Amino acid sequence: MNGFSPSELTALVSSPDSWAALLTLIVLEVVLGVDNLIFISILANRLPEASRARTRSIGLAGALLLRLVLLSLLAFLTHLTEPVVTFEGFAFSWRDLILIGGGLFLVWKAGSEIFEAVFKGGEGAHGEAKPKRALGFASAIAQILFIDMVFSFDSILTAVGMTDHLPIMMAAVVVSVGLMMVASGPLGGFIRRNPSVVMLALAFLLVVGFTLIAEGFELHVDKGYIYAAMAFSILVELLNMAVRRKEKKDGRGAEIA
Repeated sequence: MNGFSPSELTALVSSPDSWAALLTLIVLEVVLGVDNLIFISILANRLPEASRARTRSIGLAGALLLRLVLLSLLAFLTHLTEPVVTFEGFAFSWRDLILIGGGLFLVWKAGSEIFEAVFKGGEGAHGEAKPKRALGFASAIAQILFIDMVFSFDSILTAVGMTDHLPIMMAAVVVSVGLMMVASGPLGGFIRRNPSVVMLALAFLLVVGFTLIAEGFELHVDKGYIYAAMAFSILVELLNMAVRRKEKKDGRGAEIA
């Protein structure tokens, strides 16, 4: 990897190819960070309102720190792709084990949230909404940092495959996480106000979990298809929300008349 000498940095800044690589990496990092951001928003919404913004900030700051640390350990990361365990004809590296572990955690977490919403949600005996199972601040931060590690590892390895300039990768990580910090508040509020979007986000995390497990078994899944399907699902849900708002407005108009 290239170093941080002034002459090399000057050459990078003055190169159009470097700027193109930076913009490409920023877009890639933001796209890859969507699932991380959704997970953080869902967990933060389980906490008291006073703790939500702080939880999102700590979670994204942890993601930024982990990505920068991993970038500084690129030489070490190359060894994590070497097989360390063989089982039933499969050779697993530390990377594979981390992805499988993270995938299993996401499947468990999203699955348990869906189970609780479907089978334990709804209304109580007097029509009031049943409260969700409480989530402690320390537990939320621990879960967020763990999933940060999984997504950071996958994100950095993807970035390494696109450029060999460390300053470009670090700049892309800082900018992309900064954009996610700006978007975290509005996204968290949007998810909290729309329960159907929560279920859609949990289903997305469930798919991402299975994808990580498949990647751990060296079964490559093109994430472009997953994000495209998710974007289409969000578009359909936005149309449904617009229809519900119109029906509600028309209903109020009929009552007034």
